[in-house]
Amino acid sequence: MTRSLIFGSNGYIGRHLSHEIEKYSNDYYCFDIQEKSVDQKANYRQFDVTHSSEFAKLPSDVDYIFWFSGLTGTSNGFDHYSEFIEVNEVGLLNLLDWMRKSDCKARIIFPSTRLIYKGKDEVLKEDADKEAKTIYALNKLSAEYSLQMYAHVFGIKYTVFRICVPYGNMFGQDYSYGTIGFFLSNAKQNKPIPLFGDGSLKRTFTHVEDICEVILQSIQYPETLNQIFNIGGENFSLSEVASQFASLYNVPVANLDWPELALKIESGHTVFDSSKLHSIIRYEYKHQLIDEIRKLKQYK
Repeated sequence: MTRSLIFGSNGYIGRHLSHEIEKYSNDYYCFDIQEKSVDQKANYRQFDVTHSSEFAKLPSDVDYIFWFSGLTGTSNGFDHYSEFIEVNEVGLLNLLDWMRKSDCKARIIFPSTRLIYKGKDEVLKEDADKEAKTIYALNKLSAEYSLQMYAHVFGIKYTVFRICVPYGNMFGQDYSYGTIGFFLSNAKQNKPIPLFGDGSLKRTFTHVEDICEVILQSIQYPETLNQIFNIGGENFSLSEVASQFASLYNVPVANLDWPELALKIESGHTVFDSSKLHSIIRYEYKHQLIDEIRKLKQYK
């Protein structure tokens, strides 16, 4: 790996990626919407992906563009649909337009989501049925199609990695993101851990360090060019994970009735089949979710 651009470097996965990439290259540049880098990186620059004119300032002689910029959310996308579309879809199209006009030969590395799948009580391969129930999921699905379109028409290179439930933090014990962060926050405040329904919905959980390492290692294989991959991990029901936190912090699990909106946008079981990726890269995952939860005992 030689020169890379990392967009969204202040975000959850982008921040970890900009840390992990130092094992592979010291020639990379970080961008995000905030004025300053959360890690005070000297190679950071404020960047608004919705302004097409900003892209003209970028170097075109790069090898990888990690596009981790974007808004995340579920129901809040309905209230802020314009912003979600502008950042998540138009932002990527601004990048693609600049690349074709500048003749940039970089490969785009793009993170997608479990939320594009139509959930089923079976493992999901990359060609499983799709169903976007939120604006955010629609943004991600649209972005995948945009990447495939520009690859076909203009020869732009890409690799998409679909991520189910990320967790963990390499910058301390503040698990501030997603499902695990939600469970931990309630438990630390001595509150019941809420679960809608019986908590039987199943997910694939992957530590953020493993996510970054899988991405950075696999893109070095030519077989991953212009492909879409599920990233694997460990499979648990939400109730199994919630119970671990409840036991650790001595709080109850509260099974609640589904709110109407939450039930309508729930995707169902999403357990990933990552055999396509691991037929190319022989990666051994470093982290186990239960062990990571138990480590939190020393930080209580």
